[in-house]
Amino acid sequence: MRDTLRFLLGDELIEIASCNPTLTVLDWLRLDQRLTGSKEGCAEGDCGACTVVVGRLDRGRLRYEAINACIRFLPTLDGCQVLTVEHLKGEVGALHPVQQAMVDCHGSQCGFCTPGIVMSLFALWLNEDAPSVSRIEDALAGNLCRCTGYEPIIAAAQRMYRLEEARRFDRDAVAAQLREMADTETLALNGPKGRFLAPATVGALADLVMRHPDATLVAGATDVGLWVTKGMRRLDPVIYLGRIEPLRAIEDRGHHLDIGAMATHAEVRPALAALSPQLDELMRRFGGEQVRNAGTIGGNIANGSPIGDLPPALIALGARLVLARTPRSHNPHPEEAASAAVPKDEGGGLSRRTIPLEDFFLDYRKQDRREGEFVEAVIVPKLATDALFHISKISKRFDEDISAVCGAFFLRRDARGLIVEARLAYGGMAGIPKRATAAEEALLGKAWDEAAVAAAIAALPTDFTPLSDMRASARYRLTVAGNLLRRFLIETTQPGVETRVAGLLAEAHHG
Repeated sequence: MRDTLRFLLGDELIEIASCNPTLTVLDWLRLDQRLTGSKEGCAEGDCGACTVVVGRLDRGRLRYEAINACIRFLPTLDGCQVLTVEHLKGEVGALHPVQQAMVDCHGSQCGFCTPGIVMSLFALWLNEDAPSVSRIEDALAGNLCRCTGYEPIIAAAQRMYRLEEARRFDRDAVAAQLREMADTETLALNGPKGRFLAPATVGALADLVMRHPDATLVAGATDVGLWVTKGMRRLDPVIYLGRIEPLRAIEDRGHHLDIGAMATHAEVRPALAALSPQLDELMRRFGGEQVRNAGTIGGNIANGSPIGDLPPALIALGARLVLARTPRSHNPHPEEAASAAVPKDEGGGLSRRTIPLEDFFLDYRKQDRREGEFVEAVIVPKLATDALFHISKISKRFDEDISAVCGAFFLRRDARGLIVEARLAYGGMAGIPKRATAAEEALLGKAWDEAAVAAAIAALPTDFTPLSDMRASARYRLTVAGNLLRRFLIETTQPGVETRVAGLLAEAHHG
C-alpha cells in the first residue's frame, strides 16, 4: 500500500502524507493554499462558483474536466492535475483568451460567479473547437449567475477562440508526469478524522469492501459530498473507486451494452444516446456539466435515491445489475458465479450475481446488497426495432434540477398491433424507483390507443401513493404520471404534434 497522496497543482507536484478523508478540494485550495479565486456559493455542487478543472489519465490519454470543488474530496485527486483560475495567468499577469474574452464582452458584473464561469469555459476551450450556442449553454448550465443574462458570457465563449494564445499548457508533459505517478498500489491515507482507501484493482476493492463492511463507498461524491458539507457527517473509512480503470469500461456486446460502475454520466452519454435520442436528452439534463463529469452510473444506482433520473430509464429498458464480492469460502451462494461478461482485471475470481435492476431497490435507501458486495457493472439491452420507448423528466427548473417525477416507458406489440410487453417505470412516485405493474397489466392485450392509456392511468393509484414535498404534491405527481403516459401515446402515434415546450423554445431561440 502507498500512504502518500500525490497530484499536480498546476505544474507543482503535491505530496500529502496525512489528510482527512472528506476534506474538500475547495477548502484545501482556499484555506491551505490561499488560492481564493474559487468561491463557495452553495456547497452542494449546484451554483458552479467553485468550478476547477481536473486533468486525469483516461486509458492512457489526458482528459480535462470541469468539476465542483466544493463537494469533491481532496484525496480523490490522486494521480490527477488540478487547475484553478489562478493557473490561467500568463507571464507578467497576461490574461488567458477565456479571461480576455470575458473582459471584452462585459461578461461579468458582481464577479463572484465569474471564476467558476471562466473555468467552465476554459474546460470547453481545452476540449472543443467552435462549439455551437447550444453546446455553450450546456457547458454553462452548471454555473448560476444572478446578476444578468448569459448573452455576454455566450458571446465571450464564441470570442475566446478568436484570440491568440501564448502556449501555457503542455499536455504531453502533464500526461508524462501523470503516467509516472500511476501505479496499482492501494492508496491508504490516514487523517485525524479517519481513513481514505483507494484501490487500483477490482480485486483489491473487493477485499477492502469485505474487510470494512461499514465503509462509505464513494464514486463521484455528487451526493455523498453533501452528506459532509450539509449533513456534517463523519465518514470513516472512505473507499474510493475512481482509480480502478476497468470499472470505467463501456463495451458494446452486440445486443447489449456492458457499462462499468465508474463510467461517468459524461462518458456514458454517447453510448446511451446511440440507443435512443430520448436517452441523450435525459443525460443532457442530468445535473450540470460538472456533475456529469464526476457522477457515475454505478453511484447513481447504488445511492438508491427515489428521484434519481437514470434508474427509471434503465428499468424500462430491462437493464440488469452485476454485483461482485470476494467469496468467504469456496462455496459461493447458488445465485453467484465466478465470472460474468463485464470488464474486470485480476478480480476474475470474484463471486458475481446478476439481477434485474428493479429488484435491487427494496425500500427507501435500502438495496439488495449482500455483505461485501458492490455494484460492478450494468447490462443495458439495446432496443428492438419494433419497440416503443419514451422518457419524460418533470422538474421545476429545466436545467440542472432534480426530478419531481420521471417516467420511462417501454412497449412491444405483436403483428396485430396488440401490446404484448410493457414496462412502465417511475421515479419520484414512491420510496424507490418502481414499475407500475397494475398499469402495465391494464395495457397488455390492448391496442396502443387512448382507451388503453386511460385504463393504465386509472390503475396508477393502485401502483403508487406518492408523497407531498417541496418539489410537488401527491395529487400533482399522480396527475403528471398519467399525463406522461398520454404524452407517450401522442409522441408515438401523432409525431406532428408538439408536446415539449423546450423544443418550441429552442426553435424560437435558434431559428
